[in-house]
Amino acid sequence: MALGDSYSSGTGTRSYINDGTSCQRSVYAYPSLIAASKGLTLNFRACSGATVADVTNTQLSALSASTTQVSISVGGNDAGFADVLTECAQPGWASDCNGAIDDAQYIVNNVLPGRLSTLYASIRAKAPNAKVVVVGYPRIFMGEDCNAFTWFSPAEETRLNAMADLLNSKTSAQASARGFSFANPTNRFVGHAVCDSTEWLNGLSNPITESYHPNVAGHRDGYAPTVSTPLTGSAFKATASTLRLASQGADRLAAQQRRYAAADSAITPKEFRAPDLTSPRVKAAAARAGVDLSSRASIDAADRAWSARQAQHARQSATTR
Repeated sequence: MALGDSYSSGTGTRSYINDGTSCQRSVYAYPSLIAASKGLTLNFRACSGATVADVTNTQLSALSASTTQVSISVGGNDAGFADVLTECAQPGWASDCNGAIDDAQYIVNNVLPGRLSTLYASIRAKAPNAKVVVVGYPRIFMGEDCNAFTWFSPAEETRLNAMADLLNSKTSAQASARGFSFANPTNRFVGHAVCDSTEWLNGLSNPITESYHPNVAGHRDGYAPTVSTPLTGSAFKATASTLRLASQGADRLAAQQRRYAAADSAITPKEFRAPDLTSPRVKAAAARAGVDLSSRASIDAADRAWSARQAQHARQSATTR
């Protein structure tokens, strides 16, 4: 049983089963690859946009005493993952990235642990005999922004990566409290972040829904090896046979998940939105900052100046402390 959000459903792989939903379930997502590799029958309930409440309301009913393995990633949408990235992608003089991260940190520190504790207790009650593996999130950034139409500063990328670490820490603690395993993808994704030479995570993409999610390589070489051993007791190896078997399972998975389409329709996709330099908010910020929105050079120069001021402020604050 694969439960959770877009990082489990396979958003970012650009290939989705035709199950009548907006869940973006992919045969190239790690739950499908692991099932194909180990000869397991998969019920693929993970759905893009799912929060803890969505998992509870739309996915847990598929669990039973006969369920043998459960994987789950959830919590990023509760913290407003897509909205935070949307805010931080704007030029610094037009955004409140730090405020958005602060709000997300509050949720992760003070709200999410209780939600996860209740959810994990429900999973154990409904699947008392299952091996349960809670799956974390990778650090998305590597310190530079190579995408032409986003403006993540190095300091913002550092804070966003720290948010992923915090989310993993809080999630791992709740998993451990219930006796569940935690699969942390952080180390495996080092060197494969957005803008690294070999990306396992998409940067700004077309269509926009693919952005800031693991691609096929991220699931095959990053997530599947991370999750397989704690979930099945044996390592995952990507072979041509495994990929073929996973692909051949598309029709079966689609038919199976169509039975849940009405329930899945209650889940609202959480999508990153590219910076809109024509919005009234950005225009007003540009006027205050003296930025000519018709000039890319002016936009970038102002953003660099803003980033430099923020870095200087951070150094001064550190010295004061």
